Amino acid sequence: MPVSPDLLDILACPSCKSEVFLDTAGGEFIQCVNPECRRRFDVREDIPVMLIDESTVLEPVEFEAALSRRPSAQA
Repeated sequence: MPVSPDLLDILACPSCKSEVFLDTAGGEFIQCVNPECRRRFDVREDIPVMLIDESTVLEPVEFEAALSRRPSAQA
């Protein structure tokens, strides 16, 4: 069962407080939309792990690729 859309609606990046979206390329991740932050958070057992210390900061090219997968409804 994927992350609930209702949960996604209330989640924000804990680092910069920006909007996030579910990125399902190569797994399930919660991706921040802020190009200065670029944090990606793992989803484990359908639960987003929104801990800054456990997040990954994507390289700019990886971030742009992730952003291109963002659902158009949230763009």
